[in-house]
Amino acid sequence: MHSPLRQFKAQIFQALAHQTRIAIVEALRDGEVGAGALLTRLSVEQANLSQHLAILRAKQIVVSRKAGNQVYYRLRDPVLIDVLDLLRQYFNAHLQQSVAMLGEMNADESRPQ
Repeated sequence: MHSPLRQFKAQIFQALAHQTRIAIVEALRDGEVGAGALLTRLSVEQANLSQHLAILRAKQIVVSRKAGNQVYYRLRDPVLIDVLDLLRQYFNAHLQQSVAMLGEMNADESRPQ
């Protein structure tokens, strides 16, 4: 049952298992962004952002480069954005199902018994 590929997938999902880290990845959708700009865009504390970036770096989801006193981050592989977009589609499909079920439930409740 143990497979290196499954282990790799689990590690990626573990690294993304926090909404701030997902927000960071989404903020890097269009390319490299400086740490200061990430702070502004995400409205988080600097220490908190640093902790999340450290996790993403450790799992090699993001890479960084230093220019002067500024650090810039980018996605190691932008294909991760496709994964997040597919998850959005998955969410939307389930949301539409739930809305349809609620509509059916409301229709049933409004019928005379």
